[in-house]
Amino acid sequence: MKEKDITQKVLEDNNDIFADIVNVLLFDGKSEVEENELVNTTVHSQYKAEDGKVHEQERDIAKYWKRGGTDIVLYGIENQTKVEKRMPARISGYEGSSYRGQCDKKTIVPVITMVLYYGTDRKWTAPKNLKSLIKVPDNLDKYVNDTKANVFEIAWLTDEQIAKFTSDYKIVANFFVNKRKNKDYIPDDKTTIKHVDEILKFLSVMTGDNRYEEILSDKEGVSNMCDVAQRLEDRGIEKGLQKGREEGNQMIYSLVEDESISMEKGAQKLGVSVEKLRANMINAGYKCPDME
Repeated sequence: MKEKDITQKVLEDNNDIFADIVNVLLFDGKSEVEENELVNTTVHSQYKAEDGKVHEQERDIAKYWKRGGTDIVLYGIENQTKVEKRMPARISGYEGSSYRGQCDKKTIVPVITMVLYYGTDRKWTAPKNLKSLIKVPDNLDKYVNDTKANVFEIAWLTDEQIAKFTSDYKIVANFFVNKRKNKDYIPDDKTTIKHVDEILKFLSVMTGDNRYEEILSDKEGVSNMCDVAQRLEDRGIEKGLQKGREEGNQMIYSLVEDESISMEKGAQKLGVSVEKLRANMINAGYKCPDME
């Protein structure tokens, strides 16, 4: 699980990807944030729970947006594949820790958390603000701070929004939009991929389909999602052929075991020696006619 958590963060941790996400989703495609203005900051913090024990919480990704050496905003990204009812409470903890960490600084900057939701079967249905999760007496409402969850439903982005992305994230967004429309969607995006490893690992983790990561062992020549689709098809064909070979072998083993054909004939059909056939049959749990 820890490895999966790390893998799904690697792609978006690239500054070109991170800046692109911020610019499109927060600034409507305007190039406000440059990738060289982003600086990583700690994603770990601690808190004492009601049981008195100290626990650690970890954000997915957090970066300061700096310009001219001055901090402007602290951005955080949280990835979700499923709807989480208490997301605003989690965000309150993350952002509270980020503000606490700035208390010793000369200037405190805003903290903005973006929740990137990759679910394709339904939209985000959980509350998007803290007050929706708690029951506040009417006469105390104005004293209770509220925290908003800025949820972006990636699979429901419009074509116009997707067109504004300039990094590999356009490929990711396009993939999930099409996956929502058709669960059997075969990638057909011809856009050149810059971060091949990160894209394939990200798709593998976020979709639960390990075939994307398996392609990494043979990623030579993969430059776009059409190449990825071809690799998936090739692997499917190879697995089909392998299954066919195994079934063919078992049929011969069964015929030899029943003495419908001789050991010699069976070996000839499989293109192996009699000794090899005998060993293979024994390993597969079949009995040879010459066995006592």
